Amino acid sequence: MNSSESSASVTFAVYSSLRLNNATLLICISVLYVSGLCINLFLLLVVCVESGLHRPMYLLLVNLCLSGVMGSSSVCPHIITRLLADREASLPGCLTQVFFINVYSGCVFCILALMAYDRYVSICKPLLYHSLMTPAKVRLMLLLLYSGLGSSSAVQVFLTSRLRLCRHQVDKLVCDSLAVANLSCENTPLINVYGLCCAVCWVLCPCFLVIASYVHIFTVVLKSSRASQRKGLQTLTPHVVTFINFSVASFFGVIYNRMNHRVPEAVNIFTGINFFILPPLLHPIIYGIKMQEIRQSVKKLMKRKMFL
Repeated sequence: MNSSESSASVTFAVYSSLRLNNATLLICISVLYVSGLCINLFLLLVVCVESGLHRPMYLLLVNLCLSGVMGSSSVCPHIITRLLADREASLPGCLTQVFFINVYSGCVFCILALMAYDRYVSICKPLLYHSLMTPAKVRLMLLLLYSGLGSSSAVQVFLTSRLRLCRHQVDKLVCDSLAVANLSCENTPLINVYGLCCAVCWVLCPCFLVIASYVHIFTVVLKSSRASQRKGLQTLTPHVVTFINFSVASFFGVIYNRMNHRVPEAVNIFTGINFFILPPLLHPIIYGIKMQEIRQSVKKLMKRKMFL
């Protein structure tokens, strides 16, 4: 990025048309964001404090919470700042947001895929579980995941930063790679192809792994006894709900990003909240409510606090 491009600014036209709804949106997004932060941090505290939860599934849950905090924190302060004062954003700041958005979206799908695989091994191959899913192996998989996502996102941001911009107005609440690429003076086939490859690697492949794992699990569960079926379905419900929720939000986000013309304000708001704010809020709630061990650990912590 040359000096002239690095000093360029990006304006968000959508905020100027939201003037009448600024106060309502500001309160709504602030409450959802702070609530999500508190719930995620509380769940992180519970898992870290309770030694009985230091197992692969809960290690993945901690990283799902961390990815949610990263995703919402990369977007919500930006939205809140723009609602308070409709100011321009620097291009480097915009590209930084692109990096974290890419990491967040890929990270959630990959962690949900690892969770689905964990449940598959636990239910379909229980005798091999402690050899296949050790904490050390999970940490290694997470390290590879973060390294791969960070590298691919950095390359995408670098390619985007090399573009010469003819326009500086984005019709969305936040910056994303395609929105910045659309500001370019030229066609961007390389960035489009690279972005498609990243989507296949970090979204479609994890989705296929999740679906394949759940198909195998449901096949095994349906052949078992009524009690085992009930227990298996109770275990799988939060995973399926979480996966469907984030997949639907991502589907709407992809369609929204491909719209080159100006979209209605309601679509702008709905897409941003549905992808960046609601999943980080719902993920810990779903797991906190549905997982019995989490509820028991919370009760233990509350009892300890009462007797201190």
